[in-house]
Amino acid sequence: MKLFSYWRSSAVWRVRIALSWKGIPHGTVPVHLVRDGGQQHSESYREVNPQERVPALEDDGRVLSQSLAIIEYLEETHPEPPLLPTDFAGRAIVRQLALAVACEIHPLQNSRVLDYLRGPLAQGDAQVADWVRHWIGQGFGALEELARRHGDGRTSLHSSGVSMADLCLVPQMYNARRHHLDLRPYPALVAIDAHLMTLPAFSTTRPEAQPDAE
Repeated sequence: MKLFSYWRSSAVWRVRIALSWKGIPHGTVPVHLVRDGGQQHSESYREVNPQERVPALEDDGRVLSQSLAIIEYLEETHPEPPLLPTDFAGRAIVRQLALAVACEIHPLQNSRVLDYLRGPLAQGDAQVADWVRHWIGQGFGALEELARRHGDGRTSLHSSGVSMADLCLVPQMYNARRHHLDLRPYPALVAIDAHLMTLPAFSTTRPEAQPDAE
């Protein structure tokens, strides 16, 4: 199994956590998203992933992309320890929480979106920073309430324990701090993140611990 990765990508970090949580051995192939005009745009990487994005996971001759699809694949092929609850409603809620981050919050701060704001739309750094903080904050407001509704507000987003949703939360909290978002309005998310980062699957896969970290 081979993971195509960039050290600071939050989407890749989700997959790293899943691989570590399940104890799945794998190799890592760094794909630098800035160097050489973005190595994800190279012809060789387009052969791997035509979307020109990370992560991509190669396993048994097939290549998968999109972090949540990869995590679901790992869940189905390596079901222990689980990242989804056993009941249908719980599984749907965990997917809801994960998608709230992966599809609602994260895409609006993706590097290609910010590059478009800075480039063709000619927005300055201050305006781009405000954009990022606005959309993360709006998403976190809803996620804070959902964390209290579906979990204990202290250790995980869902009452079933560590789940796919938490794999999305921790990297997003990292991004929020990178962009200097005031996290005081989201005490449940802060507490859950702090607890999860005491777990090796989360702490050992953090961006700064990666071999290609800068």
